Amino acid sequence: MRIGIIGAMDEEIHYMRQALDIYGESVHAKGKYYEGTYGTKEVVLCKSGVGKVNAAITTQVLIDRFKVTHILFTGVAGALHPELEIGDIVISTSALQHDMDASALGPHFPQGTIPMFDYESDFTACPSLVELAEQAAAKIPDIHVRKGRILSGDQFIASRETVEKYFQQFDGACIEMEGSAVAQTAFLNDVPFVVIRSISDKANGEATVNFTEFTKLAAERSSSIVEEMLKTI
Repeated sequence: MRIGIIGAMDEEIHYMRQALDIYGESVHAKGKYYEGTYGTKEVVLCKSGVGKVNAAITTQVLIDRFKVTHILFTGVAGALHPELEIGDIVISTSALQHDMDASALGPHFPQGTIPMFDYESDFTACPSLVELAEQAAAKIPDIHVRKGRILSGDQFIASRETVEKYFQQFDGACIEMEGSAVAQTAFLNDVPFVVIRSISDKANGEATVNFTEFTKLAAERSSSIVEEMLKTI
């Protein structure tokens, strides 16, 4: 077993780097990968960079070069579900690209659907990893957890209107910029995955202020859950 852990930004992998016993570093496709151990578990940690292309490349490198058997994506997100607050945790049940829009081709391709694709466009997370993440989160005090669909797109959402639209249209729990690309890449390679996001902002008009202020707190919380998962995975 070898577990790949991805975060998009330095803040999102900082705490995991401190927790790992790192024995190797390498660069692939201009991204840095840290090989290490957490207890008896083999781990490869990396920063993907922001956006779906970066996330997909990083995931494929983990699979091809490092032969990871499981993928965990950790980091921050904006809330869509009205009951989510800053610091809450979302564990993915699935992940969908909200900015995939071929609806002009006809009713068979509603927004979020990948056209001319032989599979579902809403990529289901590994149920056993979802359960493991829930169990790990339950061990951390004062954390509210919600399971749900994660929406991804190459946009930083900071509009109340868009939040309300995507919550209604896609039944999304939270919104970010990488998770669905990790999910699709993992799915196509038959590698189990789960995305764990901590809410850093409400994806509304205050997003810029909240994101900067709360990213470190949110990243620490999601990393804590990943650490707990590594103890029992």
